[in-house]
Amino acid sequence: MVHADIPGTTLFDGIQARKGYALNKMCFSFNSAEARAAFLCDEEAYMRQFGLNAEQAEAIRRRNVLELIAAGGNAYYLAKFAGIFGLDMQDIGAQQTGMSKDAFKARLLAAGA
Repeated sequence: MVHADIPGTTLFDGIQARKGYALNKMCFSFNSAEARAAFLCDEEAYMRQFGLNAEQAEAIRRRNVLELIAAGGNAYYLAKFAGIFGLDMQDIGAQQTGMSKDAFKARLLAAGA
């Protein structure tokens, strides 16, 4: 199947799923309070435990959702990572659009979302 290019969008397809397997597996682990605590205690060791590559680890360090998506991250698993820092899907959407959270929320309301 061929995907049309969507400017500014990384499609989560089979290639991205394979690329982001370790990252998404780590983020899924954050369903557990113990895992979240272990990550916060030693982020570097926790990333090594899951075998993140350099691109993924740097994106985690930078807390950059767009870089994490480009590195194979799935938005639903990344939300678990963002939740550790008190961020929600609106924070992620704001980051993706380059807007403040308030501006992003206003845009959603104006669109009837």
